[in-house]
Amino acid sequence: MTHSERTSAQSTVDIAALPSVPKVLLHDHLDGGLRPATVLELAGECGYTALPAGTADGLATWFREAADSGSLERYLETFEHTVAVMQTPAGLERVARECAVDLADDGVVYAEVRFAPEQHLDRGLTLDEVVEHVLAGLRSGESQAQASGRRIRVGLLLTAMRHAARSREIAELAVRFRDRGVVGFDIAGAEAGNPPSRHLDAFEYMRDANAHFTIHAGEAFGLPSIHEAIAFCGTDRLGHGVRITDDIDLGPGGEARLGRLANYVRDKRIPLELCPSSNVQTGAVDALENHPFDLLARLRFRVTVNTDNRLMSDTSMSREMARLVETFGYGWPDLERFTINAMKSAFLPFDQRLAIIDDVIKPGYAVVMG
Repeated sequence: MTHSERTSAQSTVDIAALPSVPKVLLHDHLDGGLRPATVLELAGECGYTALPAGTADGLATWFREAADSGSLERYLETFEHTVAVMQTPAGLERVARECAVDLADDGVVYAEVRFAPEQHLDRGLTLDEVVEHVLAGLRSGESQAQASGRRIRVGLLLTAMRHAARSREIAELAVRFRDRGVVGFDIAGAEAGNPPSRHLDAFEYMRDANAHFTIHAGEAFGLPSIHEAIAFCGTDRLGHGVRITDDIDLGPGGEARLGRLANYVRDKRIPLELCPSSNVQTGAVDALENHPFDLLARLRFRVTVNTDNRLMSDTSMSREMARLVETFGYGWPDLERFTINAMKSAFLPFDQRLAIIDDVIKPGYAVVMG
């Protein structure tokens, strides 16, 4: 086989083979990834009667259509139903267990799943109890996946809601559980009117504790949100960050001129937790073919592929990769690079990240690239 033939063979992606390659997921919401049948069953068990449909198929359709509004605020309303059925120990553990199993079945070998503990207190659980039950579910799911021949490791990110006033409390919770499976902290929710700098106390606490955090920024709001997340708050990663392109000018020949903030993000290798399907649904991008993922990848920003909310976007890591392949023509080496980008950016110790890259990711892609 000639070099050109080998390169062509390596580049051609067999969509059917995508579930078999190792993947790394950094941005996935626990309350956005429930199985529709589980939502229905948990609603029955806890007496929640406000579901918009009475069948699993009907629920799946409703969540997808409601999330396709093009508005982040409308998109976030869908979570009222999933959060409502995640208020009991059994509900939390089941959702977490199924999350780990579903991700492993899709070839995810490492994931960081996030959720907001403060939203799961309606039935008397404490913040610590909520986290304990989710961690128990994740560990159970890891064991179940391993028993079926799939190995996955799931770290937990604790999210504070940016419109509320509990971020310092949630940051302390994250540090309290960091040796038990919590790998970091996050803030989420509607960006407009809720700047990250409002939560400086929480971020200063995390930095003082030498703990990791990411910030939802640059999704529905532009460069000021990204600037504050980096300059004032010191974020390790950007949740979404698609609006960094507001600081990139393209010339008539396609040449790019980066502004100071975009240059800084690229120079510092600040990871972008891009979620292609979700970014279209929330209106951050008008169509997948116009998603800045490809531009940012070509400019060598540290781009990563993520699902955001698997239920609302009717997606998985394999589907996100397939959509990128079909839209931008990526090959196996590209997908391997995006996966290694994510593993480099994970909130794990360096030696553990390197071991997964060398022992799992690279051998896994070597199989499909021949």
